[in-house]
Amino acid sequence: MRVTIADVAREAGVSKTTVSRVLNTKGEVDVTTAARVREVIASLGYVPSSGAVGLARGSSRTVGMLTPPLNWPWMGEVLQGVVDTVEAAGYGLLLFTCNRGAESVEHFTSQVSARAFDGLLLVEPENTLDTITAMHRKGLPVVLIDDRGHHSEFPSVATTNREGGASAARHLIAAGRTRPLIVTGRRHFGCVRDRLAGFLDVLPTGLIAEGDFTEASGRLAVERALATGTPFDSVFAHNDLSAAGALRALRAAGRTVPDDIAVVGFDDIPMAQHTEPPLTTVRQPMREMGETAARMLLAHLGGTPAPDEPVVLPTELIVRQSAPA
Repeated sequence: MRVTIADVAREAGVSKTTVSRVLNTKGEVDVTTAARVREVIASLGYVPSSGAVGLARGSSRTVGMLTPPLNWPWMGEVLQGVVDTVEAAGYGLLLFTCNRGAESVEHFTSQVSARAFDGLLLVEPENTLDTITAMHRKGLPVVLIDDRGHHSEFPSVATTNREGGASAARHLIAAGRTRPLIVTGRRHFGCVRDRLAGFLDVLPTGLIAEGDFTEASGRLAVERALATGTPFDSVFAHNDLSAAGALRALRAAGRTVPDDIAVVGFDDIPMAQHTEPPLTTVRQPMREMGETAARMLLAHLGGTPAPDEPVVLPTELIVRQSAPA
């Protein structure tokens, strides 16, 4: 049986409150009593719950993180940046995903109510922003990673999606490509609207297929364009999975990349180096976004006011063989 604080109190002949004060180095306990309590703790092998100790101190020394399912291609990079930063600061991390929809959100909400963590890092699962906003208004510190154009009322870390789209267009023009096919993500995401607007500012086109960030959507967009005989000499896909689907469809149709058609993706997930041919893409600094958001939250928990404006990190064009310079 696990030794409890009640066992320690009974053996030492003191109240549980006194034991708690000793554990949390409060000054209200006399030296002799505190020494006796520590001796009992050692003899019984009592290990206090870190959560219980933290709550008594007014802090759990734990950060929560709420994300979409972890099979999102770039979530691993974001999470690694968060973990590196949080652990270096001596904090723990509680990870919540929304794999089970409303049931997952209910479980997460119960942990907020139990004060299991001090603040929240959020990669917003769909349809949760209202819930998180209400929690923030009640005092939960929140930092959002990848604000999808919602302009939330809490601090956020984003990237230059519009400039990323523009850089892809400039690169294709420099490579002599003037008839692009664009495969977007879902248009209700702000990042999608920004990537599209940035590209069209530089290289206008009417050949736009709405996708959903999946490999299948990139493949189907290219297959449909080829079937209709619509001429295009390049593809700009709004993420690397869609770009991989475009590469697959072009290869199946006997088109050579990049000689016949150049392909540019977005994100620079690890897979982008291993497509055939390796993918030219716009790199989002996902690990840096996780690190930056974690630092912002920890600084806020330490008393530093949160920034009023989003922190925006730059994208970078990574040139590989699918669209060489």
